[in-house]
Amino acid sequence: MSANTAVAEKYRNNFLKEIEEQVEMGDWVKMCMQCGVCSGSCPTNFQSAWDHPPQELFMMIRAGKREEVLTSSSMWNCTSCYNCIVRCPRKIPITHIMHGLAEYAHRIGMAPKMQATRFFSGLFWKNATHTGRVNELKLSLGLYFKDGFVQGVKNGMAMQSVALGLVKAGRLNVLELFGGHKCKDQKGIHAMLAKAYEIERVRKAAKMAG
Repeated sequence: MSANTAVAEKYRNNFLKEIEEQVEMGDWVKMCMQCGVCSGSCPTNFQSAWDHPPQELFMMIRAGKREEVLTSSSMWNCTSCYNCIVRCPRKIPITHIMHGLAEYAHRIGMAPKMQATRFFSGLFWKNATHTGRVNELKLSLGLYFKDGFVQGVKNGMAMQSVALGLVKAGRLNVLELFGGHKCKDQKGIHAMLAKAYEIERVRKAAKMAG
């Protein structure tokens, strides 16, 4: 049984309870009074990628629209500006809930796979944790080639003047493609991350069991 199937089985038709228990500060969702101030305050609300503003997502959660909410790209568009929290008349921690929804959707495998923020976050995390430091060249190449080799070449050609400028300024070293900056104690970093993963796994298992 997959993680998503197990969660769905536990909560069945009570999606609000699932969010309250599994998403950071999800218990605040039921406090939303649908005034729309968060939507009007959000700097990304008028972009084409925005499916549902926060208050709409919260109403959909209360209506049990599990798949529609968790597969949405809306929560991935949050820029953490906190305008919504500052202006919310009930001081709902909207930003935290949005990030919590994104993390939860990712955790149970329902997040849109090629959503830009999700893709970059995963790429950055793998890059940084591999050696303990970010390899900017490999990170850039990963972004350029995410849509295939041909598009990657086109992206690289479009940015060649910028790349040459960085090389001349000593801010970009092509040799980093074969190595790059590394932390001295990489094994220690990996051990620390493994321990953190284990602690989080135990915490989430206990929450699921409760």
